[in-house]
Amino acid sequence: MDGPIRRRRARPATYHHGDLRAALLGAAETILERDGIQALTLRAAARAAGVSHAAPAHHFDDLTGLLSELAAVGFVRFGVRVAAATAAAAGGPRSRLQAMGRAYVAFARAHPGLFQLMFRSERLDATRPALRDGLAAAGQALRRAVAARASRALSPGQVAAEAAAAWSLAHGFAVLLLDGRLRPLIAALPRGGSADALLEAVFAVTRVGRGTAPARPRR
Repeated sequence: MDGPIRRRRARPATYHHGDLRAALLGAAETILERDGIQALTLRAAARAAGVSHAAPAHHFDDLTGLLSELAAVGFVRFGVRVAAATAAAAGGPRSRLQAMGRAYVAFARAHPGLFQLMFRSERLDATRPALRDGLAAAGQALRRAVAARASRALSPGQVAAEAAAAWSLAHGFAVLLLDGRLRPLIAALPRGGSADALLEAVFAVTRVGRGTAPARPRR
């Protein structure tokens, strides 16, 4: 006669992550891009990552922390993309600034939710080290794109003005494009016009990267 049948206890289902923090950030970015920032909560990120609702708080404290850390990831990724585009650009300083502008706009188009979050300062905690480091990395990449203009022919003030002009052009174009404000202008381009074609046309009519003309002496 067979002995008593031993039943195994059911083990609680668990979800293992090699890097829980990265998994939560990845889940948060997916929600952000798919559903918008209004849908991104700690609970939503936890649910998407397959972990307990309490898990995000251990890594990010609160929703502001999660958003800030996600923005930091965006700034680092953005800085890498801008730096690579600038380094690969052939030609002079103007070509490098245009490459920076193209990379800037391309990043915004590829990651619209993340891009908009990165500049939503009211939703971020600027004191978090990761966000400070991410901002520094992105700023360094932008400064390198303009560094070639820092010659003896330009004063520090002129270099700063040119950096601000290049940044304003790229950021303004990206924001207007994401908001749909450039559609009438794109539609007005010759047949086959696109956002890329409009950006190239903007480069053609601006002085960014050409240097500042020296002031004429007063008579």
